[in-house]
Amino acid sequence: MQNGNYGKIMLGVGGLYTVRVLSSFNGEKSELEGITVNCRARGAFKHNNVTLLAGDDVIIRPASENDAEIFKGKAKQSEHMTEFVIDELCERKNSLIRPPLANLDFIFITMAAASPAPILTTVDKLICIAEFNNIEPVIVITKCELDPKYADELAGIYEKSGFTVFKLSAVENIGVEPIDEFIRENLTDGKTAAFAGASGIGKSTLLNRLFPALELSTSEISRKIERGRHTTRKAELYTLGDALDCGYIADTPGFSMLDFARFDFFEKDDLPTTMREFVPLIEKCRYTKCSHTKEEGCAVLEALREGKVARSRHESYCELFEILKAKKKW
Repeated sequence: MQNGNYGKIMLGVGGLYTVRVLSSFNGEKSELEGITVNCRARGAFKHNNVTLLAGDDVIIRPASENDAEIFKGKAKQSEHMTEFVIDELCERKNSLIRPPLANLDFIFITMAAASPAPILTTVDKLICIAEFNNIEPVIVITKCELDPKYADELAGIYEKSGFTVFKLSAVENIGVEPIDEFIRENLTDGKTAAFAGASGIGKSTLLNRLFPALELSTSEISRKIERGRHTTRKAELYTLGDALDCGYIADTPGFSMLDFARFDFFEKDDLPTTMREFVPLIEKCRYTKCSHTKEEGCAVLEALREGKVARSRHESYCELFEILKAKKKW
């Protein structure tokens, strides 16, 4: 293929994609490097039932006259015409289907100390899915000013479980600097991260503190239902600098809209290794097929009794185990 460029999809709306050009296809310097261009996707993607996602690495090329004719009937307005087409999708590391995001390296799993209080089983389910997809979970506890004691309790649970944990109040701008330093140090070399959590827990407020240029919309919590409306309605990546190898950040809607494409292949036998504090204990169990729920001689249960495994984490594990146990195999 001639005149091609590698790029990353930053946003996709209505069949029109914003792609940040990273390099030329043949290794030569491209005059497009570092800029964003609007692209349409080749019809082959739709024909093969392939949905392009924000975060996808793609190869684009200049649109031909034939492409222009094809797109002409699809574009509602002349300004929707593009000079480039997405020609090829590069291999993905992983993908989300709700919201549509691909190639994540980190998920900042965000929960509030209060208003709304977190549902820990939901938090732990997301952690397990992230672990299964080789995405590093980072725990962020917001609104710590509302219930400092519970915020400390939550931090203790997840620090004991082996995760990086941040406690903060984005509204009062307390505790924001450490997470900012973590992002600057770890989101390099094109790494991508998303902030995920229930609606109304302050994800957009936090991102606005960290990256004021984003100007993400926020909403107040309903006093009646203690839940916020989804203020983030599309999946879009934002660069963390101007360099070609800078990192990317995305805000996401609430938990109710979050799922991984590979979750359908998640089996109960995979679950224990997605609880990272269980991993060094599993081989110490008396039985090789131990479910870690009730067996005598289970090293996980012994660690639970000794306080080395958090009770809420084991409760989440047992609930998820029963869900996966009941899942039908087709």
